[in-house]
Amino acid sequence: MSRFQVVSGKGGTGKTTVAAALALALATEGKRTLLVEVEGRQGIAQLFETEVLPYEERKIAVAPGGGEVFALAIDPEQALLDYLQMFYKLGSAGRALKKLGAIDFATTVAPGIRDVLLTGKACEAVRRKDKSGRFLYDHVVMDAPPTGRITRFLNVNDEVAGLAKIGPIHNQAQAVMRVLKSPETAVHLVTLLEEMPVQETADGIAELRAAKLPVGRIIVNMVRPEVLDEGELELVRAAARTALARSLSAAGLGGARRGGRAEKLVDPLLTQAEEYAARYALEREQRSVLGELGLPSHELPLFVEGMDLAGLYELATELRKQRMS
Repeated sequence: MSRFQVVSGKGGTGKTTVAAALALALATEGKRTLLVEVEGRQGIAQLFETEVLPYEERKIAVAPGGGEVFALAIDPEQALLDYLQMFYKLGSAGRALKKLGAIDFATTVAPGIRDVLLTGKACEAVRRKDKSGRFLYDHVVMDAPPTGRITRFLNVNDEVAGLAKIGPIHNQAQAVMRVLKSPETAVHLVTLLEEMPVQETADGIAELRAAKLPVGRIIVNMVRPEVLDEGELELVRAAARTALARSLSAAGLGGARRGGRAEKLVDPLLTQAEEYAARYALEREQRSVLGELGLPSHELPLFVEGMDLAGLYELATELRKQRMS
């Protein structure tokens, strides 16, 4: 399993939830995982039911087997101060620049700088080692921007390296791209079994491949349970109304007389069956589209009552069962 796991997906597909569950799954058996947020939404803090994440790595969960999950909300401004200190040793001068608004100016005039700082900070965590020479984190999981801009977000350092031909900026950009385009990295895309998310997933995979960025797996999220299979749906379609009413009556749902409770239940049940059949056909079609993309895929269940911390651990268990950790 690659050490740097990037999770993207169309808005509304639950990519933050999947990233959090993946971090838990990867942290099993005593491993350490860093879960990184780059969009400033504090979605990780909400999922783990903890306070707002600061710009520092903080332990937020213990995984089965004693592993640990740390989290970091990367702030572009603070990342720029780190960068200036690392390469230019500015120290207090860097803090002065912040007060003067120079950092806001830099990230506004050159928007790509923001993405350089975010990806650079994450890749630094991937490469970081302790005093014994071991990697500090076994895995780093990034809750990345949506599919529509993931390729540009990850590839921005390639553009910067081309613009800055020499010097620390060029060297830093090249170092980041060496991580992002290596087997150490895998970019996973989260989708739903619906037309728009599946199409955006297909487009995103094509863009990532064109940029020579390593595509990982497709994660189908919020999959509804199968209530009726194809054979059972065919029986419902072929059944006569009177036969259905008799079956309902035999099950104790009203008398069999004309206009009785059993007969009144037939139309709503047939409507539900038709709606389920339409959704079943759509989901089967979308699974076929995803299958043609040639990537391994995983399916995670829908939690009807919403996602909480217990549900997050359940998703992590499901990912381990499906050998994604």
